[in-house]
Amino acid sequence: MKKHINIPIFIPHYGCPNACVFCNQKKITGKPSYNKDSVKKEIDTALSTINSSESKVELAFFGGSFTAIPRQEMLGLLEISDIYLNSGKINAVRLSTRPDAISPEILEILSSHGVKTIELGLQSFSDKVLSASKRGHTSSDSENACKAIKEFKFNLIGQMMVGLPCSTVEDEIYTAKKICSLGADGARVYPTVVFPETELKKMENAGIYTRLTVNDAVERTANVLEVFEQNGVPVIRIGLCANETLEEPEYFDNYHPSVGELALNHIYLKMMRAYLNKYNVTNKKNIIFSVAKGKISQAVGQRRSNINILKKEYSLQTVKVEGSDNLNGFQLALKVTD
Repeated sequence: MKKHINIPIFIPHYGCPNACVFCNQKKITGKPSYNKDSVKKEIDTALSTINSSESKVELAFFGGSFTAIPRQEMLGLLEISDIYLNSGKINAVRLSTRPDAISPEILEILSSHGVKTIELGLQSFSDKVLSASKRGHTSSDSENACKAIKEFKFNLIGQMMVGLPCSTVEDEIYTAKKICSLGADGARVYPTVVFPETELKKMENAGIYTRLTVNDAVERTANVLEVFEQNGVPVIRIGLCANETLEEPEYFDNYHPSVGELALNHIYLKMMRAYLNKYNVTNKKNIIFSVAKGKISQAVGQRRSNINILKKEYSLQTVKVEGSDNLNGFQLALKVTD
């Protein structure tokens, strides 16, 4: 199987009709501006490092709202991607955009230029949360956009956030379920990070908004990951990619580069506790949990945290985790010995 590689072209803030309270794309992408003239150079540089015979390459227009930029500029970028598609140097194009920047006309254009995947910044299916976050669109806009994208046979990736203003755990679980029900082929989950030079930072300073702690982010992310797992929707990204700006001290209490791994650890810990409680396992027993192959580290936890917690809470002698070919996803099996 060929390795999938994205060549990202970031268009920070470009095309966005408004500024959401949480958004500072310059900080998120580490790129302060977009320069169309440099696009071909970026693509060529990336391609020079890729073995095309072993890779499936997608050109990815990320960062802004691609279908909301001026039409001629959008077409100009698609014409550049056409050159690489027609030469066989890339295999497909993907992009990110807003629900209210989707229409049948736009989808026809994208389809004719080799776009295969549309990542939609949904963030929430609660109108209360969308309004408080100043998203500039409604949950109805989001639903209509998802349906149209699937009708045109694109792959749909639903992007959502946890911890937005006015958002509750119930809102976030509902959003994840809605993304699944609308036929998403994948999802991205982003715990809200408070960036400087945003309205959200001003809201925090005024006491209107309280940022998520890392523990909050882990637990609320875990909630929606379980929904996606139960519905067979793969989560292709959890949390923002680490870069130099996200390593600044002001983010340390609100951002963790391994939030996704910690959320998965949390899910396994909850499941293992449930098994031990169900079978009343305690008092110096030796236990072995079986998980799907490739999931051992997630079940063990960072620095063996889950193992250590279970041994202490249930007075266990030993706790081991092994991989099994017979288990998938978050499935778990338990064996107890004296």
